[in-house]
Amino acid sequence: MALYTIADLHLPLGIDKPMDIFGKAWENYVERLADNWQSKIADSDIVVLPGDFSWATYLEQSVRDFEYLNKLNGRKILLKGNHDYWWTTMNKLWEFMRNNGFDSIDFLQNNSFMYEDIAICGTRGWINPSWDNFVEEDRKIFDREVLRLELSLNSASNYKEIYVFTHYPPISISQERNEFIDMMKKYPVTKCIYGHLHSASHKNAVEGIVDEIEYKLVSGDYLGFNPIKLHD
Repeated sequence: MALYTIADLHLPLGIDKPMDIFGKAWENYVERLADNWQSKIADSDIVVLPGDFSWATYLEQSVRDFEYLNKLNGRKILLKGNHDYWWTTMNKLWEFMRNNGFDSIDFLQNNSFMYEDIAICGTRGWINPSWDNFVEEDRKIFDREVLRLELSLNSASNYKEIYVFTHYPPISISQERNEFIDMMKKYPVTKCIYGHLHSASHKNAVEGIVDEIEYKLVSGDYLGFNPIKLHD
């Protein structure tokens, strides 16, 4: 059993939104992702998807995307991204999974999961307070996401390590501390895995260990649509 991750799949199977207009990195990415996934991931493995899974606007539009995901090997844990407009209440999501027989998919929101003795925690996050376009309304959303992270962290027990998954990068290239990072520092968080950054924005990624937390960007186009292993 192993733990893998990849973010920002932006699957377009339920609606007509081709991604190759964003460059060669997105050419045939749905097929490449499936080939890479099935070649390395077993049914006993766990794969965490930190946001922007589907381009669907409404849940009923996402059926083909979830069919695609459900057929791939392993147990999949999804958290919300800024483009996951289909994401609704947890009760409706679980009902949708049951009604469609999507039995290999879970959701990470105000909760946590375990991989051996590692707690899998996280939340969507929001734009960084150090960014120039951060305004008062962003502060409200950011603070709410900090609270959601705390709910997720508090729900975990009997762990030796904590991996936090977010969609938005919680750290900027200036590496300024903020409340999100402070919350991770309250707990034994050793890794923070995030997505959201694409193309030219890859240069803004912070990777490696900063103040005892290892950060990793896992956007699909950044990884060449090849899920990476976090732990054996």
